[in-house]
Amino acid sequence: MSAINITNVTALDNPAPFVSPFQFEISYECLTSLKDDLEWKLIYVGSAEDETYDQTLESVLVGPVNVGNYRFVLQADPPDPSKIREEDIIGVTVLLLTCSYMGQEFLRVGYYVNNDYEDEQLREEPPTKVLIDKVQRNILSDKPRVTKFPINFHPEDEQQTATDAPPPEPSDEQPDDVNDASQVSSDQPPKPQESPQES
Repeated sequence: MSAINITNVTALDNPAPFVSPFQFEISYECLTSLKDDLEWKLIYVGSAEDETYDQTLESVLVGPVNVGNYRFVLQADPPDPSKIREEDIIGVTVLLLTCSYMGQEFLRVGYYVNNDYEDEQLREEPPTKVLIDKVQRNILSDKPRVTKFPINFHPEDEQQTATDAPPPEPSDEQPDDVNDASQVSSDQPPKPQESPQES
């Protein structure tokens, strides 16, 4: 079970001009206290065919992470249009909101973003060179694609168990859970059985 559950994400100031900052209000709950901070990233996909055009708009660490409910606003600068191919500025692209813990991504929320001219005449007869100040973006926030990845939120527990746990006692019973079996494993060999002395 995940230690973090996202309860709500709201795109603020939407629709907005292309050159305006992004703002997302993020609500989440923490079910178990975490040792490190959460890392939130906002990534703009500049091209569907080439990841080199992706831009990380913001990366922030949020903590401490204790049991409870949280809410904050993630604000990020708009993408640099000079790093996007001219033909990819107008049209539909993707915005990714990700959350990671100790370098492990466990959540990805994808939004379609439609970039187009607000002026009807410019939409019907687009200029040869994109007029970025006239472009409006619209985040389709009602249809997000949420992907969750299973990660280990407490790797320090496994390390401590592997080094500090006593050797397992001999038993004929099978463990109820594979995880339970791994938690009692040890690098030390089990104690040898003592054979009865001959009289």
